[in-house]
Amino acid sequence: MGSFSIWHWLVVLLIVVIVFGTKKLKNIGSDLGGAVKGFKDGMKDGGTAPQDQAAAPAQVASSAAASDKTTIDVEVRQKS
Repeated sequence: MGSFSIWHWLVVLLIVVIVFGTKKLKNIGSDLGGAVKGFKDGMKDGGTAPQDQAAAPAQVASSAAASDKTTIDVEVRQKS
């Protein structure tokens, strides 16, 4: 009673296919695969990002010091 047999899982799979359809299940599977791939790529890029991030603020600071002579005024409007 504690574990399910293969027949239980086949019945559940059959019900899921009937409810959602094969096309929607294929789309869900490809979306899930793309998300996992994107997550893995992000984790790989995450290891090299601190070196790039350390160099980026120095470039921004030097360009910000050069552009202190000009000021841009911006007005924020609320959407109603």
